Amino acid sequence: MIENTLSMAALEDAHSSGTYVKRDITIVRGEGATLYDDAGRAYIDCVGGQGAANLGHGHPAVLAAIRQQSETLMLCPELFHNPVRAQYQAALAAAAGAHFERVFLCNSGAEANEAALKIARLVTGRKGIVSTMRGFHGRTMGALSTTWEKTYREPFEPLVSGVTFVPYNNIERLTAALTPDTAAVIVEAVQGEGGVHPAQAGYLAAVQAACRANGTLLIMDEVQTGFGRTGQLFAHHADGVQPDLLCLAKSIAGGLPMGAVVMAGALGPLPPASHGTTFGGNPLACAAALATLDVLTATDLVPRALALGEAARDRLRAGLHENAYREVRGRGLLIGIELRAKVAPVLRALQERGVLALPAGATVLRLLPPLVMEEQDLLTAIDTVVEVLNHAAS
Repeated sequence: MIENTLSMAALEDAHSSGTYVKRDITIVRGEGATLYDDAGRAYIDCVGGQGAANLGHGHPAVLAAIRQQSETLMLCPELFHNPVRAQYQAALAAAAGAHFERVFLCNSGAEANEAALKIARLVTGRKGIVSTMRGFHGRTMGALSTTWEKTYREPFEPLVSGVTFVPYNNIERLTAALTPDTAAVIVEAVQGEGGVHPAQAGYLAAVQAACRANGTLLIMDEVQTGFGRTGQLFAHHADGVQPDLLCLAKSIAGGLPMGAVVMAGALGPLPPASHGTTFGGNPLACAAALATLDVLTATDLVPRALALGEAARDRLRAGLHENAYREVRGRGLLIGIELRAKVAPVLRALQERGVLALPAGATVLRLLPPLVMEEQDLLTAIDTVVEVLNHAAS
């Protein structure tokens, strides 16, 4: 071990890449929906691993699966068959919907979206992609090309060509953007990073109909909304749509890095060697993902998330002064509060009071509590948000 006289925070700052603006806190342990810093202070976790901790921290079923699989086999490339991978692919396809048959496993949400874009071009023979304003699909070059925010895009241009952006929740503009060369539309059921904007009733169904009429594939990015976050196992289930490609990650494996593209059976198997990954579908992640899916489908955590989220938003609207916010929105336990001021000071004030939260742009406070959070802890977090925002607005 390298000997040093710096604090752990200073040591990390001295050697990390610099791409993250870190908060003045060192997290060392997590249990359920609670995080602990290096001084032993507890925090209510409404960051939720940026959406990757739907089952919280150290879920016993996930830990048991990891422990057992780590003692058997951790790495097995898809050059070979593996029983844990086979079980998970079958279980995930079945959980996603009857029309899904095949799964490409990878390591992150950006990789899943990247793969889906490649698959769409490969299968259709077309080049064009339609994405939405405020949409966020990742930071790799292809995924970044479909991400709208210019501060993410401009330093890396020129990006992948052929991407057209249209307003979210505007079916007329989307339909008008489709051409005979449009391979796919990529869209979120709720725009998370873009400000927690849910799809309006009927919008996703209309997007699907427009895609079908044009021979265009529908890619649903559920990297943040998947695995119970919105009160459905997958958010698009509430909208009654059947995407051709479903992109997943974050909470897929209970906290281990993993991503997936679930493919409609009509797309058939892809040509050999048309895409690949070394670590994707490794048995360790598959075991954790299988345990995660089992917990979500065998308990009431998913419908509970719907009820808790509705109660939390009602409590926010009832408690907040009208000059403290513009709008409260979201689905399930994906909660956004649009402020009348910058969100950064609010995040600092919440941390001082023992609640960790996220931004979603410069003026939106985002809450992503683990689905396992006790109701009283969630109410405490909501009441703390109300207190901080009302004080700031007074």
